[in-house]
Amino acid sequence: MPYIYQGPGPRAHTVPKDSRTIHSSGKTYEELRQECLQRGILFEDRDFPANDSSLFFSDRPSIPFVWKRPGEIVKNPEFILGGATRTDICQGDLGDCWLLAAIASLTLNEKTLARVVPPDQNFGPGYAGIFHFQIWQHGEWLDVVIDDRLPTFRDRLVFLHSADHNEFWSALLEKAYAKLSGSYEALKGGSTIEAMEDFTGGVAETFIIKAAPKNLYEILEKAVKRGSLVGCFIEVKDSSETEAKTPFGLIKGHAYTVTGINQVNYKGQKVELIRVRNPWGQVEWNGPWSDNSPEWNFVNSSEQKRLCHSALDDGEFWMTFKDFKVHFDKVEICNLTPDALEEDTLHKWEVTIYQGSWVRGSTAGGCRNYIDTFWTNPQIKLSLTEKDDGQEECTFIVALMQKDRRKLKKFGANLLTIGYAIYQSPAENEHLNKDFFKFHSSQARSKEYINLREVSNRFKLPPGEYILIPSTFEPHEEANFCLRIFSEKKTKYQDMDETVDIALPEPSKPTSPSQETKEDKELRSLFEQVSGEDMEVTAEELRHVLNTMLQKEKNIKFKKLSLISCKNIISLMDTNGSGKMEFNEFKMFWIRLKQWINIFLQFDADKSGTMSSYELRLALKAAGFQLGNYLLQLIVLRYADELYQLDFDDFLNCMIRLENATLNKHLLNTSYVSGAVLSQSNTEREKEKEEEEEEDRERERERERERENIPCLQGAHSLMGEANNYVQIRYKENKLDIINRLLLLLSETLMS
Repeated sequence: MPYIYQGPGPRAHTVPKDSRTIHSSGKTYEELRQECLQRGILFEDRDFPANDSSLFFSDRPSIPFVWKRPGEIVKNPEFILGGATRTDICQGDLGDCWLLAAIASLTLNEKTLARVVPPDQNFGPGYAGIFHFQIWQHGEWLDVVIDDRLPTFRDRLVFLHSADHNEFWSALLEKAYAKLSGSYEALKGGSTIEAMEDFTGGVAETFIIKAAPKNLYEILEKAVKRGSLVGCFIEVKDSSETEAKTPFGLIKGHAYTVTGINQVNYKGQKVELIRVRNPWGQVEWNGPWSDNSPEWNFVNSSEQKRLCHSALDDGEFWMTFKDFKVHFDKVEICNLTPDALEEDTLHKWEVTIYQGSWVRGSTAGGCRNYIDTFWTNPQIKLSLTEKDDGQEECTFIVALMQKDRRKLKKFGANLLTIGYAIYQSPAENEHLNKDFFKFHSSQARSKEYINLREVSNRFKLPPGEYILIPSTFEPHEEANFCLRIFSEKKTKYQDMDETVDIALPEPSKPTSPSQETKEDKELRSLFEQVSGEDMEVTAEELRHVLNTMLQKEKNIKFKKLSLISCKNIISLMDTNGSGKMEFNEFKMFWIRLKQWINIFLQFDADKSGTMSSYELRLALKAAGFQLGNYLLQLIVLRYADELYQLDFDDFLNCMIRLENATLNKHLLNTSYVSGAVLSQSNTEREKEKEEEEEEDRERERERERERENIPCLQGAHSLMGEANNYVQIRYKENKLDIINRLLLLLSETLMS
């Protein structure tokens, strides 16, 4: 049935209550429209300007595109003309057939389409050059606002267009999706199921036709009846086959839409048919039951009318289901609810959504093949407490989605290979470490690790507690992700990585002069030489004392402490606000420093003088800090190098900053405003920032010199830099800003 609004005038402008407007102005579609009407202007979207930046990020068009509004292209533009149907979707000069196939599926369900394409828009009264669409992204509905300027060449739309040249809803929907993806070019190549999910918020299921269940016809029939979106395509063996035409008129590597499934009486027998549409709007199947095939001569006119049979070259055709299974390779179904299409029962599903991220050096551990880092991935505990009705097990679906990869295309990002594993949870309520995974196998896992936007599978497990670990296949790969868990009964979940607990050891009291050890006396002697009669040292003097003493520590590969480190030490230990360190304060710090040295050595497994940032979680816990993933990620961003290593100076500064934040949490809570650290003046902050940046530059120069002497690292470093260059865009703040965020977050956590 075509989607159409019929009424005496424009419908009241509404936005679904659970959608979020994302325009940079902070204003809603209706607020922006009214503002334009009051000012007598047409809306221009500064978030997605009418220029080349919205078109392409790598290629440049060989012909000049002109951005025009529909009223500049045709005399009588219509938003929807005679109802929104699948014939309104004709592909232009953009490789986004996957998106168009999803839009075609969308037109088959009136309610679903009305959610995505609000029917309150037109080019009549109230027109202001502004339109909006509802698109689901990563667990929430977004209200995407656009202007109606579209790329044209010789007064024809360049990309998606309707067969009726004065109808524009489909072209504007494509533009809204391009805006959400960053550009039109970002829409090149994709999976139909991706767009189907974005138009429904539904759950994807994929069937390899050659290995599909025997009742695949019934599954597809039920899917179409329930309003599910269904796509199919023919796989290619290599890139040379892409969009190659088969002898039967089908296009390889091309996304098609399943628009109907039915049976027909043919010579006294029932024949199973399936209707498929090519979004090109032309090029059709030419085998049995194609538009002009002789089989239709044996079907009466009423049956042909019931099946909407047409001989037009509109890209849509019927074929037998038997031929469909021979010529197509994969079927993708987006269910509006997770109900299994193999079953007849409808269920009420509970949905749990978890938002997380994989960050290099801290939570990007890779799959179980990489046992040394796998345990560092985010861990989510699931509590399956209720059995399914009449069953002994609990049914649930896990859908793992990597976020914003299309937006990151312009930075060189591609879809990562992702998946997950599910383990029986032990009694301990804490993040599981490496030893657990050495000796325990998974209870369930995703069918495969694959480079799709989403990996989803259905499971049945006995009631109990389980640990779900989402990961990329390779370690050190970064992405944000959305994890959705659908269950027939309510499922509780707990983020195992968000517990923050500070349990610092009681500070040791300095010994009296009569009880001093040989080392204590050596410390006192050196301290007196440097400090003079007042027995207090400045940061520069402290640096001399510590570097002299630490050079005698033969069990640790140590580089000289920086001046910044020593300033931080005085800040930690200075109890009277003198800006200097007394000998008793120094002795107390020396005891603490020895403890930190022992912890560092414990996790410097290869005795290289550096510690893997993936071990930092355990090292901090040994020092009394149990931190959540976000805090840990900030620390790694600040202190680890590009090879995910921390030297002792990095580790020491990290410990000092954390202890400072803990001991001064009351001060932090009152004095930390808009990125200011404690009560620093602007001049002090600028000076510290300059010192931090110079220290970072010097440290990087030193590391570069070291790498030049290790040939095997040179190529790896270069490759890693190219592959992950785009990620740096995400972290524009300098390292002092990261420290400030870290201190603020820690203080707020401690105060809560």
